[in-house]
Amino acid sequence: MQFFDLSKAFWQWITLLFLAFIWGSSFILMKRGLSVYSHNEVATLRMVISFICLSPIIIANLKKVDKKYYKYLFAVGMFGNGIPAFLFTKAETGISSSLAGMLNSLVPLFTILLGIFIFKITTNKLKFIGVFIGLIGAITLLSSKGLNIKNTEITYGFYVVLATICYATSVNMIKKYLQDVNALVVSSFAFLFIGPPLTIYLFFTDFIPTTLTNPEAGNALFYIGLLSIFGTAISLILFNLLVKHTTALFASTVTYLIPIFAIFWGIIDGEVVHFIQILGVIVILLGIFFINRFK
Repeated sequence: MQFFDLSKAFWQWITLLFLAFIWGSSFILMKRGLSVYSHNEVATLRMVISFICLSPIIIANLKKVDKKYYKYLFAVGMFGNGIPAFLFTKAETGISSSLAGMLNSLVPLFTILLGIFIFKITTNKLKFIGVFIGLIGAITLLSSKGLNIKNTEITYGFYVVLATICYATSVNMIKKYLQDVNALVVSSFAFLFIGPPLTIYLFFTDFIPTTLTNPEAGNALFYIGLLSIFGTAISLILFNLLVKHTTALFASTVTYLIPIFAIFWGIIDGEVVHFIQILGVIVILLGIFFINRFK
């Protein structure tokens, strides 16, 4: 009997919650890295460390992957990893990590919209209802009086919106074009195309002198390492497995749960959680129920 079976609804939900915790924690880890390194350096380090972690898998499968999939793997690498990494670190130079996590809830909406209008993937009206219920919950969180949205925050928040469009594009491409490719291969080979050039780029930044001179660099590297290994390498493998065993839309609803863990880290960090934020989380869960209930 297989212990971890993603064909079972129980393990699908367990994986969804685990991913939500990992990715909900990634925003605070980015913030810790940004306390020492620039936004470009944090994003590059994240991609390079992830590439190194996944390199054994890439090497082992290099001759096994049909070259016809390379263009799609390149696209997944760019839209599912590379571009969003830089957009999120740039965004967190102007907005809080929790706000970035909340805005990330837009992924399911763009997933279904791009799926229908670009990738020609069929769905039903009830899933639309679920997406918009979840979106209302996300908006409720954003409008809570615990947030002070200024013009500059809206500007930096737009970087997150662009990142969510990239994620939605990647999710749909995996489901439509890479369904026959092993999830481990998809996750690792996505870094084959972005890892080497970013490794070279890293040495043209101030990464080395900063690391050698800043006494807090060790701590920052530790947090970035956690972000890379758990928040990128391991979580991407699990996420792609989830996409292959469920639907792109269900898998992308992990981003609806991310604000819950943003609130959790807020409490740990001494932030005040308002009732309206709890209400927003409940509405988000209702939206996820709608999406998963009506197939």
